[in-house]
Amino acid sequence: MKQDCVQSISSRAPAATPRCTVIAEVGQAHDGSLGMAHAHIDAAASAGADAVKFQTHIASAESTPQEPWRVRFSLQDKTRYEYWRRMEFSEIQWLGLRKHAAERRLIFISSPFSVDAAEMLLRIGVQAWKIASGEVNNPLLLASIVGSELPVYMSTGMSRLWEVENALDKLRMHGIEFTLLQCTSMYPCPPEKVGLNIIQEYKRRFRCPVGLSDHSGTVHAGLAAATLGIAALEVHITLSRESFGPDVRCSVTTAELRQLVDGIRFIECMTANPVDKDALADELEQTRSIFSKSVVTTCDLIPGQALRPECLTLKKPGIGLPAERLPALIGRSVRHGIARGTFLAEEDLE
Repeated sequence: MKQDCVQSISSRAPAATPRCTVIAEVGQAHDGSLGMAHAHIDAAASAGADAVKFQTHIASAESTPQEPWRVRFSLQDKTRYEYWRRMEFSEIQWLGLRKHAAERRLIFISSPFSVDAAEMLLRIGVQAWKIASGEVNNPLLLASIVGSELPVYMSTGMSRLWEVENALDKLRMHGIEFTLLQCTSMYPCPPEKVGLNIIQEYKRRFRCPVGLSDHSGTVHAGLAAATLGIAALEVHITLSRESFGPDVRCSVTTAELRQLVDGIRFIECMTANPVDKDALADELEQTRSIFSKSVVTTCDLIPGQALRPECLTLKKPGIGLPAERLPALIGRSVRHGIARGTFLAEEDLE
């Protein structure tokens, strides 16, 4: 189990280069199918994610038939309330999903949208919470979550700074470890609204681990954020861009998730290993000799002959006098006869 990833969540000042926890957000991509939910767990694990994240909905506990559609996409659900009911899994089904995640060495995270959902998740063994941005101001849910003492990822997609600060105060008051996620609740989110600058602002203002919850539907935002040393990246995933559901447009495919994970680990390795340019050049000395050029004679030379520009040229490899010596050689005399095409050496010169 990747407990080290969960334990890396800290409400204290973060390390300079934290390892980014990559969270594959299934959300509603399963469309109410338990089999599809399990398929997404396997796909997330195969793509190298650290965690799989779901949304736990209990329609009667979180909503009413009056809730409007964000996007009216479903032809089978007359209301959004009916859609939430279709997205529900039973407690035993959630337990099966959590166990499957453990078998695939994934951290199991979910966003509860009601106290009932949070209590059920606790019973089945959720390992960390995700507070959705619409729940940041929900005192009942926050009270239930902080009572569990589990780590928290908190999204801020629709929040003002004072709302973020109030919620973080509650988490800190109870000693909860957390990661704050910059997010923009647009689906998909255009590049000019991603808000990479807010990641740095959160770090300065709140002195806590900061990540990105990305809805751009690309790998670009996550890779850019990784260069800023984020603690976590959450991205929606889909098995295919031809899949059904409201979040497909803001998701990455599982093949793209693999690219994203590999890219983040590559960036982390680069960031953790600053290079001394001169030391690197020394390390590449053999390669330098292959690609660099040396001073070579273009004609036969007799003893005592002074070198003229037309007597010399530069050719690979770099086994003789280096190319940068060429200007200083003009006018110097040779000690002995030298054949055309010879790599000139210091001992050849007066």
